[in-house]
Amino acid sequence: MIILISIIVLALLFDFINGFHDAANSIATIVSTKVLTPFQAVLWAAFFNFVAFFISKYIIGEFGIANTVSKTVVENYLTGHIALMVIFSGIIAAIIWNLATWWLGIPSSSSHTLIGGFAGAAIAAWGFDAVHGAVVLKIAAFIFVAPFVGMIIAMVISILIEHICKKANPHKANHWFKRLQLVSSALFSVGHGMNDSQKVMGIIAAAMIAAHSLGLKEGIQSINDLPNWVPVACFTAISLGTMSGGWKIVKTMGTRITKVTPFEGVVAETAGALTLYMTEIVKIPVSTTHTITGAIIGVGATKRLSAVRWGVTKNLLVAWILTIPVSAALAAGVYFVVRLF
Repeated sequence: MIILISIIVLALLFDFINGFHDAANSIATIVSTKVLTPFQAVLWAAFFNFVAFFISKYIIGEFGIANTVSKTVVENYLTGHIALMVIFSGIIAAIIWNLATWWLGIPSSSSHTLIGGFAGAAIAAWGFDAVHGAVVLKIAAFIFVAPFVGMIIAMVISILIEHICKKANPHKANHWFKRLQLVSSALFSVGHGMNDSQKVMGIIAAAMIAAHSLGLKEGIQSINDLPNWVPVACFTAISLGTMSGGWKIVKTMGTRITKVTPFEGVVAETAGALTLYMTEIVKIPVSTTHTITGAIIGVGATKRLSAVRWGVTKNLLVAWILTIPVSAALAAGVYFVVRLF
């Protein structure tokens, strides 16, 4: 019982950290273009993070990404006390990596951190057979697919809008794009809330399934039995985290990759939002960080390739690739320590 409560508390803490770690994804462009102050921007993003709960529950009608995450580990292994230790270790590793990359100002993926931690601890406990390889490989593939899709969509939208607005008054157009940034930022924040909150829901569901095997009354037989307080708590935690901001990463996302104007902010956020909605439909957890970064690169590349600071981009890509294996190794180490107690 104590370990289950610890897992839930740590999962919600991770969700909160995810919020402030990924706040930059939703607000970097809107802050860098001075459409909103940093404080106004985080309130705006946090509000729409929570709005995503109602869209997922009452419009989409399911939490498909949470289901995918809960199946990272083969369900037959989610039994007994060891399963709870595995999930506990995975969350601890994910929190460590998230805080480390936040401190360094690296916009890494909270999603892949959590998946890597969960899988790494499971491999340490039971071996590679315990992990759904197809699920993990599909999620890992989107390290490259999500930013590429975001980049292509951003380039297409940029070209279309430039063609439509080629005769517009530049001053008036800039004024309208500043207003539109409020809409595009809200759209992206909804996508962020839907995508990232569900990953934590999936981890909590896995823990509660393991708890059921131990005869705990708080346990559930499947993710379909997840009590309503879990999604409410997850969406609330990420919203509160977003309100606390993540200013080191805001600087990287808003200024260091490429110079962002209101027009480019609208394009990047819209492209990022569309990418997130597409992955929601196919129920694949992706990185909102990777998605918006790819969109920002696409916006910069549309102007000219030299507008993108490729040195910064290369460093980000290295961090993204390392996230799953490093998180997995950390989780394995944590598991070997935890099982001593």
